[in-house]
Formats: sequence, C-alpha cells, structure tokens
Amino acid sequence: MKEILLKLNDVHVHYGGVHALDGASVAIDEGEIVALMGPNGAGKSTVLKAIFGIAPIHSGEVLWHEKKFVPIPHEVVKRGIAFVPQGRRVFKYLTVEENLEIGGFIVGDKGELRRRMDEIMETFPALKTKRKAKSGTLSGGQQQMLAIARGLMVDPKVLLLDEPSLGLAPKIVKEVFENIRLINERHKTAIVVVEHNIKSILSIVHRAYVLDKGKVAAHGKPEELLSSGVLEKIFLGA
Repeated sequence: MKEILLKLNDVHVHYGGVHALDGASVAIDEGEIVALMGPNGAGKSTVLKAIFGIAPIHSGEVLWHEKKFVPIPHEVVKRGIAFVPQGRRVFKYLTVEENLEIGGFIVGDKGELRRRMDEIMETFPALKTKRKAKSGTLSGGQQQMLAIARGLMVDPKVLLLDEPSLGLAPKIVKEVFENIRLINERHKTAIVVVEHNIKSILSIVHRAYVLDKGKVAAHGKPEELLSSGVLEKIFLGA
C-alpha cells in the first residue's frame, strides 16, 4: 500500500480580503502524478505555494508523512519537495550546467552533484547537447525542460509544477508532458501539476483535483472525472 507523502487539511489562504483557498484538502501519495485543475482564480497555484511556504496559510494544516509542519521554503526543499514556478524561470546568462548546479545547492558532495546532473541529462537529451550553452539561447520548450531539470537536482520526493505548458507550441507541450511521465516512471517522483491543458494532462495523471473558488469541487481518477460531467459544469457552467 502506498504511503501518503503530503497532505493539506482544510487549508485557508487569504490575500487581504480575497480567500484564495477556502478550506481546501488535497493528498498526494508516494510516486503518483496528480493534476490540479480549475478555472482562473480557482486556487490551483495557491495550493502549490501553500505547500512550498510562499502563500500565507491563515488556518488548516500541512502534513508530511502524516506529521504536521509549517512550510518554510528552504526547509521544504530539505524535506524533499521542489517547486518549479510558471514562466520558464532560468538564469539566462548562465549555462545549462550552471543552472543545474544552482538547483543542486543543497548537495554538498561534488561527485554526487555531477552524478545527478549526468542522470538528469539522460532524461533530457535536448539539454545534454546544450550543456555549455547560455540558457538565454535555448528555445522556450528547452528553457521549460531546464526549469524542470533544475528542480530535479535536489532529488525530490515531490515535484510541484505550475503551468509547465504555458505559452508553448502543441508539439512542445506533448514533449513536456512525456518528460513529466518519464520522470515519474524513472525516478518514482510524485508530481503535482497545475495545468490548464486538460485533455493532455489527464492522459498522464493518476488522479486529479478540480478546484473552484478556493474549494475542491471534485477529485478522482481521470476517467471518473471525464465521465461525471463535473469538468463541463466547472469550466463551462453547463
């Protein structure tokens, strides 16, 4: 039986008078891919930020291996949680290798750092051929791959991805999603992904949560959500 790695219980996040999360509960099991879906302003990205300690939790609790903790970014990383924010944020004037080295800042051993880098390059062949290139010269898709690869340098148990397909061409989106599936398969990393590209993401996830107005409106396996009509109801008001 798989262990629950990470859990949010009845979490409320307020930005001034705005209730970004209004009692959301989400659980991530060991080694699974979980999607967070919903219309704009539903609270999807706020779930990731609450886990990583960059959103103000008003009430509720976050648990890691069933033990409550207060998320603070550098401590969250040490626990084995990595966050890749939206927008392909790479250090454009640094090389691909240098970006990855920054991603592995908590790895003390240089030999281990090199081993992880080589292993990640095998997952991202497009980066392997550009390892000495400045990141600003990469295509948008390659920069997104680099952002994800950098998150993997801490060898996370859980990888949080915020809109990885944003602004990418359909062909590149397919490649990004295939890489997400491969990371999960090869590294046994649990992945939580916020994504607006519903059809594509549901083809690779094990479970999904649908958020609306800061609450979890539905959750389940992709086929259950697709057949229930809840997606049409939430997204189209049908």
